[in-house]
Amino acid sequence: MIYLRLLAGTVLGLAALWLALAWTLRQPNFGDYPYPAVARADAAKLEQHVRFLAAPGAWRSVHNADGMARAADYIARAFSATSAAVSEQPYKAGPVETKNVIARFGLEGRPRVVIGAHYDVFGDLPGADDNASGVAGLLELARLLDERSLPTAVELIAYSSEEPPFFGGPQMGSAVHAAALKGSAVQVRAMIALEMIGYFTNRQPNQGILLSTIYPRHGRFIALVGRWADRDLIAEAKKCFRGAGPLEVVSYSGPTGLGAGLSDQRNYWAAGIPAFMVTDTAFMRNPHYHAATDTADTLDYQRMAEVVDGVFSTLVMLARH
Repeated sequence: MIYLRLLAGTVLGLAALWLALAWTLRQPNFGDYPYPAVARADAAKLEQHVRFLAAPGAWRSVHNADGMARAADYIARAFSATSAAVSEQPYKAGPVETKNVIARFGLEGRPRVVIGAHYDVFGDLPGADDNASGVAGLLELARLLDERSLPTAVELIAYSSEEPPFFGGPQMGSAVHAAALKGSAVQVRAMIALEMIGYFTNRQPNQGILLSTIYPRHGRFIALVGRWADRDLIAEAKKCFRGAGPLEVVSYSGPTGLGAGLSDQRNYWAAGIPAFMVTDTAFMRNPHYHAATDTADTLDYQRMAEVVDGVFSTLVMLARH
């Protein structure tokens, strides 16, 4: 009998520890902030952007100068169709001359919210979800911002070198941009990285047994991912996403070694800026990750529009605080 009690106590203790860990990582909260506008992200416009960027043969690789120029010109034209101040940030990634494309809304000198997405792709691949989806989100955010006056400046950046061999090094486009911010007097309230936001499925196939006890087993949610230090920022963002629409939103706030640093937000942390990633969980969900099958036809543009609405609501919230 004593062994049964010991076994039961051990099981209960482990369960309590796991529940505590699950709460710590996922940071559940309640409530929502009403969507702050009438205009919404347009699924048809998002699809149009993705189809252009992921067109067959127009590979957005730093080793394909024509493909990169085609993408950068398209992004700049879309930004320029708004009232944003559009600029370029040229730099070298290895031997390649390349550039970030930037759209700035609001008055210079105001505190700033930064939202970024990389437009390069891994190899000679279409890269629809990775990461034409994030860039399309930037372009829709520019359209929504064009209709709104905010007390804070907003900067949208399309980065040109995120993928290997540049990932994790100083030649990432976001590293170049974050270093420039760190060396300036600009106050940045937060940075949001859009990293694969368009793929949804009825089953989340690759998150493993342990994560399946914490997170949904379906793949119809969007995830907000950051460090423990970003937990309060992420908690507020979740309220914005919930108020913006029906899309389920979950979060991870924990060690960066478990995947929290796998996109451009990592470089803003290094500059002392709070930041998190918005993602459909990439390779944990999308079987087309870094493959020739990552095409525009595989994405869910209506849910993608709901993601953009959540990001827009979040940046409006940040602008007001």
